[in-house]
Amino acid sequence: MQAFPDDPAPPMIRQHNRRPDEMRPVSLERHYTRHAEGSVLVAFGDTRVLCNATVEDRVPGFLYRKKRGWVTAEYSMLPRSTGSRTAREAVRGKQSGRTQEIQRLIARSLRAAIDPEALGERTITVDCDVIQADGGTRTASITGGFVALADAVGWMLKRGRITSDPLIRSVASVSVGICGGTAITDLDYNEDSQADADMNVVMDDAGNFIEVQGTAELQPFSRELLDAMLRQAETACSNLFEIQRDVLSPD
Repeated sequence: MQAFPDDPAPPMIRQHNRRPDEMRPVSLERHYTRHAEGSVLVAFGDTRVLCNATVEDRVPGFLYRKKRGWVTAEYSMLPRSTGSRTAREAVRGKQSGRTQEIQRLIARSLRAAIDPEALGERTITVDCDVIQADGGTRTASITGGFVALADAVGWMLKRGRITSDPLIRSVASVSVGICGGTAITDLDYNEDSQADADMNVVMDDAGNFIEVQGTAELQPFSRELLDAMLRQAETACSNLFEIQRDVLSPD
């Protein structure tokens, strides 16, 4: 039957029949590796990222003798985390612009969780290695990276390396976007590759925004759709904070 311009759009069908505002299954497996001070395997659906937090008694040069600590991050995608093999960036001799942008986002987000003075003159580095990618690797890295960071802080507290808890808030992140005129939450790769707009939202557990990155791909989007995406991100992050609290409850 012929469609007319004022015909309503057909309802959007997502993989696994997810509702527009429904996230993929999320899991956070702590103590995943043996040696890191904090280690978490995070899964957002088929996306899986290994987050390892390392504590070192040093700071970057610009913080020397400032009595403040530092949190930073590194991000990489393993060669077969995607459908075809991607060469390691170390072999190519430099990081891509995408990698640098993502790891800076992760680092900024995690620094928002820490009181640098309470951390003291030490650095926590959170390495986020994507072992399987299906969209949302940066948001999974931030959400899992926070739990690895919290475990590294707990490791220091138990050993008397610090005397007060430097964690001042929880941090989580989710992707939202627009597909077929509908706001959707937690885009997988297929959705992200054909979205009309996509946005990464980082929040704290008080409901405040830490960072919002959004782009229209072909057509500008309305304030109404922007508000819908932000509302869905708030709800999703609230659920992520609950998951984080559950896994961080006393062992």
